[in-house]
Amino acid sequence: MLLVIKLEDFFSLEGCPVSNLFADVQYPWEVLPRIPELLERLLEEERSAYKEIAPGVWVGEGTTVADTARLFGPAVFGRNCEIRPGAYVRGNVIAGDGIVLGNSSEVKQAILFSKVQLPHFNYVGDSILGLGAHLGAGCIVSNFKSTKEPVKVRIGDTVIETGLRKFGAIVGDGVEVGCNSVLNPGTLVGAGSLIYPLTSARGYIPPRMICKSREEMVPYRSK
Repeated sequence: MLLVIKLEDFFSLEGCPVSNLFADVQYPWEVLPRIPELLERLLEEERSAYKEIAPGVWVGEGTTVADTARLFGPAVFGRNCEIRPGAYVRGNVIAGDGIVLGNSSEVKQAILFSKVQLPHFNYVGDSILGLGAHLGAGCIVSNFKSTKEPVKVRIGDTVIETGLRKFGAIVGDGVEVGCNSVLNPGTLVGAGSLIYPLTSARGYIPPRMICKSREEMVPYRSK
């Protein structure tokens, strides 16, 4: 049975750094292997909006990069981003406007919508983070199974073979992930959800849920 994953359960596409990002794909993680070609297309279409500050590293107006940050291309950051001391960019990164990448935070092979915050001791690899998503201090997005097998996505009793040896998470708009949590490979987090600190999350977390553990999820009603 073909499982339909609704893109709107994750992203409004506001703050998406690439036009038509999810065109011609069935599942959102299918764009991850395309990041190099998406980077090329972005620079072909909008190169004048960016300045090259290091080989293959392009940033928009108002973006600041600390002297002790390490950035390796190809990578594109939008306007008014803050790349703080000790941040590490490993390449194949497309980031929107107003990104915060902080001390000892590392990102590679990822798409970050505008206003994503990775401020303290975070790792994000082979993942997509939606508008305004925030990872608390020490939060890790794990992208590789210890068994070295391709990552599978589990939604209820349905298992989807991604064919990807490295795949972290799809994190929707406005998601808050608490300190020292882990998003295991193949985790899907719907927009507006909240994950408690010290949680090992996996599988599918629907939009606007509070995830206290994998076994306990309750509706999230903002005040």
